[in-house]
Amino acid sequence: MIWLFIVVLTSIAIGVLAMSLRARNYLEQGSDSTAAIYADQLAELERDVAKGMVSELDAKAARTEIKRNILRQTQAGSSALHSSKRVSRFGIGIAMLFVPVVAVGYYTQFGNPALSNITLAEQRETREERSQVVALTEQLKTRLETDSVGGPNEGWLLLGQTYMRLGQFADAVDAFSFVSTRPDAASSTFSMLTEALVAQENGIMTPAAQAAIDKAAVLDPTNPAVTYYRALSLQQSGQSAEAHKLIVARLEAADGFYPWMETLVAQANQIGAGIGRAPLSLEQFAPMLAGRGPSAEEVAAAEDMSAEERAKFIQSMVQRLADRLAEEPDDLDGWLRLGRAYTVLGDEKSAKAAYHKASKLSVALSASDPRKSLADNALNALGQ
Repeated sequence: MIWLFIVVLTSIAIGVLAMSLRARNYLEQGSDSTAAIYADQLAELERDVAKGMVSELDAKAARTEIKRNILRQTQAGSSALHSSKRVSRFGIGIAMLFVPVVAVGYYTQFGNPALSNITLAEQRETREERSQVVALTEQLKTRLETDSVGGPNEGWLLLGQTYMRLGQFADAVDAFSFVSTRPDAASSTFSMLTEALVAQENGIMTPAAQAAIDKAAVLDPTNPAVTYYRALSLQQSGQSAEAHKLIVARLEAADGFYPWMETLVAQANQIGAGIGRAPLSLEQFAPMLAGRGPSAEEVAAAEDMSAEERAKFIQSMVQRLADRLAEEPDDLDGWLRLGRAYTVLGDEKSAKAAYHKASKLSVALSASDPRKSLADNALNALGQ
């Protein structure tokens, strides 16, 4: 977009200059051609005098008239050329002023002046961190491949998850596929493999991805990833109503609140928007959340608040959750909710602190628990 704008500005500037120079050249050429005509007239007159066709007296009068015409034309041409020079200088001045003024105005309005705040040191640090992660990943891969017993499942799964974060989806597929061939492969292994296969194909459920999620369903029908990817497959095959129904049924079967429910609610609402379904809310399937949020009276009061008062009200609810977690530090779900709340409020520092707490608590979870990687994924999205 910026290059297109630069081309347009340059074209306008060149056009202004070309028009000015063209007008000047036209006047100069016109003056030269008129002078040539009068010169021809004088030469023709002299030839007629020599032939005796025109008397010397008449020739003298004619010469005087032609010379007067030449003088008038010269004066008029000089005046027009002088005016043309002024116009040309004016055009050049406009072009010189127009381009920088409009360019600066455009950049200030639509560009990114704050980009200069991103120092070269920060960019270098980001590149160095990625290089370190890549190097450590390759070391892990080498260690797993050279392991005498093939390397533990956890190591291969960690390798696959790291490749996913690096955007190397084909390598992630290879890592997850290796574990999936083992007899002790869990349902979560196949759902991770499905995620990698779908990412590799830009969000499309391929036959290979369908086969992987079907295997995950056989090993653990309650795996929420099974519902998510089967619903995705139904939606992509034109069965959006069935996909929506499948998600709602899974949410209704939940025996409490789980963080993965938020993902399924969002997916259901995205599908439902296209088929005229009413939006779902998390509280419909996890009533206990209502007790941790504002009361009905508080919600009603918030509707009459100003923007500033409402912001303070939201901050107070988040602070209430933070205070409770200070007394109940082992509440993993609470730390995940607090991290999301701070993220929404734009407080990345507090969000990272909450997710770090959640990450430590999630270490003890089984590999099949959908909450195990939520905190790490959130920290990765926030840049650690």
